[in-house]
Amino acid sequence: MVEAGGIAADRLKQFIERVERLEDERKALGADIREVYSEAKAVGFEPKIMRQIVKLRQMDGDDLKEQESLLEVYKHALGME
Repeated sequence: MVEAGGIAADRLKQFIERVERLEDERKALGADIREVYSEAKAVGFEPKIMRQIVKLRQMDGDDLKEQESLLEVYKHALGME
């Protein structure tokens, strides 16, 4: 293994290349997700609302309840209900 300035260059290169591959995969996944939202919009669904639903479904049940409760409190304070 080649060392440069105390750094194992081959090992560092492996890490960098792994990160680069993962970044490429993330870009591809992002494009796939945008395509799904585009397809949904084409048949009448609202992507903005779908994104909110996806975010809510990923939340822990207690966190979701707390967020919904705070939203209601804030809306009430602003006279929105």
